[in-house]
Amino acid sequence: MVPPAVTLAAVVLCGALVVDRLIGDPHSRYHPVALLGSFIGLWGKPAFFPVGIQRIAGVLLWVLTVFLFALPFVLFTALAPWYIYLLVAPFLLKCCFAWCALEEHTLAVVSSLKDGVESGREKVGLLVSRKTAELDRDHILSAGYESMTENLTDSIISPLFWFSLFGLTGAAACRAINTMDAMLGYRDERERIGWWPARSDDILNYIPARITVLLLLVWFATRGTATRAWKVMRRDAHRRPGFNGGIVMAAMAGGTGTRFEKTGVYTIGDGERTLDEGGPDIIRAARAVTLMYAIFACCVLFLLGAPINNIGI
Repeated sequence: MVPPAVTLAAVVLCGALVVDRLIGDPHSRYHPVALLGSFIGLWGKPAFFPVGIQRIAGVLLWVLTVFLFALPFVLFTALAPWYIYLLVAPFLLKCCFAWCALEEHTLAVVSSLKDGVESGREKVGLLVSRKTAELDRDHILSAGYESMTENLTDSIISPLFWFSLFGLTGAAACRAINTMDAMLGYRDERERIGWWPARSDDILNYIPARITVLLLLVWFATRGTATRAWKVMRRDAHRRPGFNGGIVMAAMAGGTGTRFEKTGVYTIGDGERTLDEGGPDIIRAARAVTLMYAIFACCVLFLLGAPINNIGI
């Protein structure tokens, strides 16, 4: 008997998390997301298009990029026998999120500071778009842990959420949209061509960001800091531009007692603890949220699979 699709999805989700922890993200230009980035880099140059058509060009090329990246995932899902799907799909899903890599990049920033501030500036410059030349040690740590916190939604919970709803196709589309936003969604010469990639990413992450906050509050409740996380979130979430990243960053800062600061743009949290003290708790909270979401999603999928199997759908 062929297992229900939702049961397969639960097994694949668990398998993908195991694969991620075992192998991380191989550093190869042939990695699907690296190829995706190369393709976006080909067309994502505003100078290729007259100013008047940059927005429509961004929309059309957004559609093309999502279609091309998701197509192999669609075909595999449609054509692979269930037992092949069960073996291969965890690796395909793993290509669409970055749990282990996110931790590695953040910890690399922390570790680099042992070699001096200049080394830290160089490492954190790989994670954030802000100018790093004048960042001091505290602001380097803030940038690194901010990236970790914001990407908890974008790079982990959101692709897993869309996989839970729409399978590999949903996860692949999510990865494509998030990558376009990361490369083009800035208020500089890319603003017009990146307008729709940025807006679509906001829409895509609206529900996952709030799931992330809910899970953070559950985690911080076990640590006795949920009330503080809630208060800081209510007070500081609006300080960061956008309606997704700020609520997650504020909940994280409140729950861990730390402060995130981008000079001249925002300050989030009270800073009762330094990021040297609270940083490890940010890593632990991100791990806990990932595992809590996976457990919740798998339970829901298995529960859906049982009645489907019983009635023979």
